[in-house]
Amino acid sequence: MRVPDAGHGGAGGFVRDGVWFSVPRREAVTAPAQALVLVDAQVAFLSGAEAVPDAERLVERLATLLERARDAGAVVVHLRNDGEPGAVDEPGAPGWPLFFPVVTSRHEHVVRKADDDGFDGTELGPLLERHGVRRVVIAGVLSEMCVSATALGALDAGLEVVLPHDGHATYGLDDIPASVVSRVAEHALGSDPELVRSVDGVRFTRAAG
Repeated sequence: MRVPDAGHGGAGGFVRDGVWFSVPRREAVTAPAQALVLVDAQVAFLSGAEAVPDAERLVERLATLLERARDAGAVVVHLRNDGEPGAVDEPGAPGWPLFFPVVTSRHEHVVRKADDDGFDGTELGPLLERHGVRRVVIAGVLSEMCVSATALGALDAGLEVVLPHDGHATYGLDDIPASVVSRVAEHALGSDPELVRSVDGVRFTRAAG
């Protein structure tokens, strides 16, 4: 887990004397990103009885990011999880397909993965490198699992990460509401990602490659 040094401020907050103090999220990012990575935006999680809470509004926000990235000429990567046998996102299951149609373009790609981290054992890292991407927006599901792991994977790859607060979601955990689980997942990432209050503050620019 990435935790800021004592007294160090970041986009998410800072630690002082063993206590975490929240810092307000930025309204807008400080620089545009060259890529959007949509994490596991699949039918099972965004529609139907097993969708994440408030899936309809999440879909609207993800669609906003997708449209904005395409219009700017940024790289768009749809990460698709290959779930285990019997899972709702098992390959070939009704919930496995991507929720958003993929536009055929040299800047739009589908990357399949079997683990939480979209960089682990996939072509995601080399793909972003070929396009000259240095700054990436990460959004999708689930907050504390694949979104968080992929954000850490991007940071480990030397990329700058933008994480819009309302651009990711998850399920509740026992008696813990889903919104709380998502927020804890953000804070667990420490101060390295740039946390933005809303997708409305996210900007994109054309990828170099």
